[in-house]
Amino acid sequence: MLGDFITRTLLMLLGYAYPAFECYKTVEKNKVEIDELRFWCQYWIIVAMLSVTERIADIFISWLPMYGEMKLAFIIYLWFPKTKGTGYVYEVLLRPVVAKHETDIDRKLMELKAMAWDLVAFYWQHCANFGQTTFVQMLQFLAAQSSRMSSRGSSQKEEEEEEEKEGEGSQDSSSQSRSKPTRESSKKRPPATPTTTTINSNISQPSNPKHVQVQAVDGHLDSKAGEDGDSESQLHAARLRLRRSNSRPD
Repeated sequence: MLGDFITRTLLMLLGYAYPAFECYKTVEKNKVEIDELRFWCQYWIIVAMLSVTERIADIFISWLPMYGEMKLAFIIYLWFPKTKGTGYVYEVLLRPVVAKHETDIDRKLMELKAMAWDLVAFYWQHCANFGQTTFVQMLQFLAAQSSRMSSRGSSQKEEEEEEEKEGEGSQDSSSQSRSKPTRESSKKRPPATPTTTTINSNISQPSNPKHVQVQAVDGHLDSKAGEDGDSESQLHAARLRLRRSNSRPD
């Protein structure tokens, strides 16, 4: 693991950082040398091709021993001033293959560009339609939720009003039920028994048997009126009879 980390670090420094700095110095010279600029352009073309192919090649040949060290050595071989293997690799290996298939590569690249634009347009249209439908659904959902909340609020208000009406009705019924027994009890109460007044006779001593009979009849009527409790008329009639009997001559 440590050796692999060191190899990758050296590959980044010697394969990318140092050549990039040398290319920068070549471009910033007052008099740019075409051969040197051509050399660094060829170097970056080879490095780019290696970066593309090693993604696939590493799957099959990364198990080889000293694989990272061989890549590092090849990168140093490409830019080292005494070897300058970039020119040889470019002129002998890369240029003949690319020149032979250049037209096919251009056609494939154009087709890939067209397919990429078609895919971008398709997915853009699909995403726009999806976003529009989801936006409409969200608005419908929010409208439905608001209508539900308003209907719930109105139903709750109606329920509260019904409960209030039921409470008032129960209070009225309870008050009516309370008042009914009082009315019935007032109706059922018997009338007050009239106060029976004893007949104050001025007769101190009975002198005639008729007076005794009248007094007996009067006493009988008084007792009967007291037992019944509802016949003042009978008492009045008895008084009239008593007065008539008193008014008769002996």
